[in-house]
Amino acid sequence: MKIISGADLAPEHFAWNIDGKVATITINRPERKNPLTFESYAELRDTFRTLQHVDDVKTVVITGAGGNFCSGGDVHEIIGPLLDMDMKELLQFTEMTGDVVKAMRTCPQPVIAAVEGVCAGAGAILAMGSDLRYGTADAKIAFLFTRVGLAGCDMGACSILPRIIGQGRASELLYTGRSMSGEEAYNWGFFNGLSEAGQTISDAQKQAARLADGPTFAHGITKRQLHIEWNMSVEDAITIEAEAQAICMQTQDFQRAYDAFVAKHKPVFQGD
Repeated sequence: MKIISGADLAPEHFAWNIDGKVATITINRPERKNPLTFESYAELRDTFRTLQHVDDVKTVVITGAGGNFCSGGDVHEIIGPLLDMDMKELLQFTEMTGDVVKAMRTCPQPVIAAVEGVCAGAGAILAMGSDLRYGTADAKIAFLFTRVGLAGCDMGACSILPRIIGQGRASELLYTGRSMSGEEAYNWGFFNGLSEAGQTISDAQKQAARLADGPTFAHGITKRQLHIEWNMSVEDAITIEAEAQAICMQTQDFQRAYDAFVAKHKPVFQGD
């Protein structure tokens, strides 16, 4: 399997920056609150898929430029053209957008969303599909699909959102399409923390850096288990966690942690 560097990735439809072991994706169409296009959807999908083979990026932050996260699919560049597509073309599009979330969930790196301002439609899905989320109190998160005549079951929302905030709260948001405030998002467990305006990306990157300095092989195992155990019985989950933990016990990071404990200093993990 070919291992590539994060520096080899050069997306055209969003900004890509690497600082140490942390990569930051910035959706950068601020003049329109960072809407997605057919091309940016596909490039996000391909980037998260490729990250499975990128060894020097340990965590990923996703954010938006200009004080907003993402306003969802571009009305003129996506929604308009969808009206002229046949069923086969529409299904190809919806499967492609769903593949973005699949790729986010299956890449081994923890993904952290830094949310300010508008976070709507597919933008709310990108935040939902991340592993951790930080945002401001005045952020507006809206799964607004029903407000444009579509079902709330977009890109895994009916499966993932109830697991984050609960079935009743998720049902209300997905039926009504109303905005969830940043305060609600934090109180309901959607946001892992609240940040001051302008500090969200910094807070997310600091958390990303802390995780990147941890036992990153084990983080990848943790992410995988969190994902696949949704569909398991408790008995099966316990069995597969025993196998996963036994694998982690063979890593050099496990040895480093023990040696550091004996020597009474903090371990320096290297992800192997």
